[in-house]
Amino acid sequence: MEKPPMSEIKKLQGKVAIITGGTAGIGLATAKLFVKEGAYVFITGRRQKELDVAVRMIGSNVTGVQGDIAKLTDLDRLYETVATKGRIDVVFANAGVAEFASLDKITEEHFDQLFNINVKGTPFTVQKALPLLNDGGSIILAGSVASVKGTAAFGVYGATKAALRSFVRTWTSELKDRRIRSNVVSPGPTDTPAIDGQPADAIARIVSTIPMGRMGDPDEIAKAVLFLASDDSSFTTGIELFVDGGRGQI
Repeated sequence: MEKPPMSEIKKLQGKVAIITGGTAGIGLATAKLFVKEGAYVFITGRRQKELDVAVRMIGSNVTGVQGDIAKLTDLDRLYETVATKGRIDVVFANAGVAEFASLDKITEEHFDQLFNINVKGTPFTVQKALPLLNDGGSIILAGSVASVKGTAAFGVYGATKAALRSFVRTWTSELKDRRIRSNVVSPGPTDTPAIDGQPADAIARIVSTIPMGRMGDPDEIAKAVLFLASDDSSFTTGIELFVDGGRGQI
C-alpha cells in the first residue's frame, strides 16, 4: 500500500486535544488549525453564546464545554465530558485574562482576578488532565512576552505569566518518566479581539516596540502551538518559545 504524500499527512491525525479559552483569538485559531491537522478538539469558554459561535466556526470534530478554569468544579465537568473520548494527547492551557494597573492603582480585586485565572486555573487544568493524558503527550501553556519585559502597568499580569514559566520547568522533571513534554508559547502583541478596544495611539505605541514593525496574527501563534503539540517537537521540552516579532529581544 502506498504511503500518502507528505503534504497529505496531518500532524495531529487521531489526536485528542483540550484548548481552554478557545472561543476567540489565539485559542480559536489554534482549535481551527488542530482540527485541520486531524485532531478532535474540546474547547472551553466562560460565555455560552460565544462558545456556541466558536463551535460553529470550527465546524467539525469539536465539542464546546462552558466553564471558568478558576472554578475547579467547572474543570471537573470539562473532564467528565472529555472522558467520553477515553484519552487526551494535547493540553493547550490558553485561558487567561489581561488587565492594566500601575503599581499605585493595583487593587486586591485586580490581583486576585489575574492570579485566580492565570495562575490558579492553569495548574489545575493540567493536574485534572493527567489521568487521561497519554504517556508521550504534550502540555502547552500560554505565556507572554510580558513575563520578561517590564511593561508599565502590566506588572501583575507579567508576574502571572512568569509563574507559568516556572511551572513548566518543574513539570519537565516531574513528568519525564511518562515522556510528557511541557512547554510555554509566549506571544508578543497579537491582533486579537482584546486589542479592539485600545485607542489608535496606544496601538501605535505597542507596534513601535516590535522590531518587525507589526503585531502578530493569531494564526501565526497557532502554528507555533501546533509545532509544540506535534511530533515535530519530539525532542523539545521545558522551553519558552517566544513568538513576538522580536519584542523580547530588545
